Amino acid sequence: MSQALPISTADVAPPPAATGIIPRLSVMMFLQYAIQGAWLPITFLYLHKYRGFENTAVASIMVWGAIGAIAAPFFAGQLADRYMNAERFMALAHAIGAVVVWVLAEATNFYALAGLAFLYGLMYTPTLATGNAIAFAHLPDRDRDFGKVRMWGTIGWICVGIGIGQWLLFKVGPTDKAAQVAGMRDAFRVSTVLGLLQAAYVLTLPKTPPKPGKTNYAPREALAEIGRSRALLAIFLISVPIAAAHQFFFVRTSEFLQELDLNAPLANKVFGVGGAGIMTIGQLSELVCLGLMPFVIKRVPRKALLCVGLLAYFARFMVFAYLPYKEALLPALALHGIVFGCFFFICFMVVDELTTTDVRASAQNLFNLVVFGVGVIVGNLMAGWLDKWTSVGGHTNWQAYYAVPGWLTLACLVALLVFFPSRLARPAARGALDGR
Repeated sequence: MSQALPISTADVAPPPAATGIIPRLSVMMFLQYAIQGAWLPITFLYLHKYRGFENTAVASIMVWGAIGAIAAPFFAGQLADRYMNAERFMALAHAIGAVVVWVLAEATNFYALAGLAFLYGLMYTPTLATGNAIAFAHLPDRDRDFGKVRMWGTIGWICVGIGIGQWLLFKVGPTDKAAQVAGMRDAFRVSTVLGLLQAAYVLTLPKTPPKPGKTNYAPREALAEIGRSRALLAIFLISVPIAAAHQFFFVRTSEFLQELDLNAPLANKVFGVGGAGIMTIGQLSELVCLGLMPFVIKRVPRKALLCVGLLAYFARFMVFAYLPYKEALLPALALHGIVFGCFFFICFMVVDELTTTDVRASAQNLFNLVVFGVGVIVGNLMAGWLDKWTSVGGHTNWQAYYAVPGWLTLACLVALLVFFPSRLARPAARGALDGR
């Protein structure tokens, strides 16, 4: 039986960062999230309004993407942990994903779109966890340095989101909403270019070779470690409904904001049009939250930070449901920084802290399976059902659409308070081999 060691290292002076590694990993994160930020916030709107698919059909297409994300950890984590350098896997996955997203923008057939979504989920989703694993492998101090690196992913998302919004404003103007939606095809092309750049760039990063483990199949070891940890089990189970609730917000908020027509010319001037640009208010606040995280994370317990994140989720949904006015909505969008920084960011760190070195890529991929696979499927099915039974005259009942995930989030907060331990410990057996 391995001895449990406390996680906190507040009393140990961390070593200085290796020369140049933080900027190099930061560029990787910038491209990683710019790739997805270019097209994800507008995909539902694009397929529904421009390609003419019903809401339930769009939800089904996105479910196939989530099925690809579910399948991904069982080969991606295995490749990265056992057979292939992580940076080489990243290059291969991004190159294939770039081609897929280009074709996806041109596809008009439901079955073709569903197949492309599946393939993209299979290729892109594991690169999120693999990127985290590369960063964790080369950063001298995870608590001190990861926030500095990860915040550049947020900057990438902000830059591309505002860039797309400004491009649409320049190309079609502020009032022609149909032309704005048609112009969103350019966002997929931008994502393709960024994906190819990332595929080439990650090959310049330090080598991150696979590590031998107790068994040849790393995901099995990772599942066993998760099953032995009360904290990890709590995070994995609670993240399913939270990721489902996240779908209610993320994939249709651009449509929600466009329909409301907030009459906010200053916001349009700054963020552009189409809805995706103004949503980057959330990423701007995320940037602030991640920038402050190194000063907070060693002083505030993990459980308290997770609770703050879920409270921010609840508040945002309640504002969207019951206070759909720009004076309330714009601050509510800014809650995204706390939502991500205090929940998902902390979850990724806890998964890294409580698993051993030889299965961390697989553990991160399994957590991605929950967030981008199971949670997305559940969220899309719930959203489709809710939209079908509460909409009137083909128009979404936005109050019901956002109130339901709001109350679901509150239930998750109660579950977290009950089941997540107040003190965390990590295994020392194999985890001690890398000094963490």
